[in-house]
Amino acid sequence: MTHNRLAAIDIGTNSIRCIVVEVTRNGKFRVLDDEKATVRLGEGMAASGTISPAAWERAVTALGRMKKIVDGYGVKVVEAVATSAVRRAANGEEFIRTVGEAVGVRVAVISGEEEAELAALSVRNHFDMEGVRYAMVDIGGGSLEIVTALGTHIEDIHSLELGAVVLTERFVRSDPLRQADLDRLRKHVRAALKESLGAERGHLQSLVGSGGTITSIAAMVMAMRGEGYGSVHRYEVLRSEVVHLLAMLSRKDLKARREVPGLNPDRADIITAGVTVVDELMRFFDVNLLRVNERGIREGLIIRALRTHGLIPGMETTLTWRESVLEFARSCHTDEEHALQVARLSLEIFDSLEPVYGMGEGARRILEAAAILHDVGYFINYSSHHKHSYHLIRHADLFGFTPRERELIASAARYHRKALPKKKHESYMRLAEPDRLLVARLGGILRLADGLDRRRNSLVSGLTCSLSDGTFILTLASREEISVELFGGKIKGDLFEEAFRKRLLLVAESALA
Repeated sequence: MTHNRLAAIDIGTNSIRCIVVEVTRNGKFRVLDDEKATVRLGEGMAASGTISPAAWERAVTALGRMKKIVDGYGVKVVEAVATSAVRRAANGEEFIRTVGEAVGVRVAVISGEEEAELAALSVRNHFDMEGVRYAMVDIGGGSLEIVTALGTHIEDIHSLELGAVVLTERFVRSDPLRQADLDRLRKHVRAALKESLGAERGHLQSLVGSGGTITSIAAMVMAMRGEGYGSVHRYEVLRSEVVHLLAMLSRKDLKARREVPGLNPDRADIITAGVTVVDELMRFFDVNLLRVNERGIREGLIIRALRTHGLIPGMETTLTWRESVLEFARSCHTDEEHALQVARLSLEIFDSLEPVYGMGEGARRILEAAAILHDVGYFINYSSHHKHSYHLIRHADLFGFTPRERELIASAARYHRKALPKKKHESYMRLAEPDRLLVARLGGILRLADGLDRRRNSLVSGLTCSLSDGTFILTLASREEISVELFGGKIKGDLFEEAFRKRLLLVAESALA
């Protein structure tokens, strides 16, 4: 069936992206294809004011190839938009007409405000921003879109001509970049931000970014950290890392930038200008955290189109992280009663330990998600299902979690049974040292809680935890006989004892009466 498939094409200043999706039975959509072509449509436009013949030909050729891909999937609905370069070009209308005639794709030229709204739609589909005041930014080749919002409520929208290609052509006149040129670039960006947004910016908690510059920053930072999460979607980057990245890039010439780990060589000539914009944005809004949305405008276009064409009637664009976790667990046919019991017991143990160990609210959320999902590997096979759980969780599209958090959830779930963390476990050794300790502790709590529901009938109604003479005493409450649960907890308390360096004693409440 192809009636539930849709394609979105985003014709930008630097690149053209085409995404093909299919609506699934649960009312969501999955990506079937994601094609990108770096065509530099805005090349030389600062001087000529028009799309050059070479860029024109590259774009039409790329769009023709994409149209064939779309047709191959049997897609009937194609939504195509053009942004900054076509908006600004004197021959933009002629270009759109040519694409319609030669390629067979109708393209709508959208405003900067529409770009910003599409980026915001995508953000709300992937990030839990309830009660958070933040800014969403999308940096393209020609323009920068900024949306300030509180939760799901947009406060203001701005579109500025601060794209990576435009700024490179105007200010980058040396290789490596001279300090004087970098200073001129910074001054221009600061002035543009101040003029458009004013001096009153209020307090923002984070910046959520999309576009090639943003994803490139995330990929380079991930490489610098020695991390390999496979995706930069929902990745988090600190302001200090952006500052250091810009300093490093501005010292290198083009050849050296092309060899920077994590950076696509095709973007090496415009990356310095792009990173400068991000640095100035974080400075302007006084935020320390950049959260990465890999999907951006083209996904916002998909969401809007799905609603317009009725492919997902009444589509919800927001979930809580817990609802997302439960939805994924149900899609894997998890024993929900057992999963929720293990989660409840895990959190009770965590809350008892938190005053002493201070693992943090983020760790509590990771533990709850891991507990709910620890058995999803059954969906593949019972044998080694803990390993299957790891891989399923690691690649799951869990709303509200960063790549690091998803890796920690997967790792904690992986150690709910069988072997304890070892140096020969590649996924465990990839983690930073503090995260290894956190995985051991959260995995130890989860493993213990799983043992305390050995018969999968929620017999343990509650527990208390106390520390005496280097021993954790876990007192279990139940209205029934729980010798099997006591035995299960004892057997599976090994990682807990190792991670917290304390002995563990399990007793039934009635035994103390």
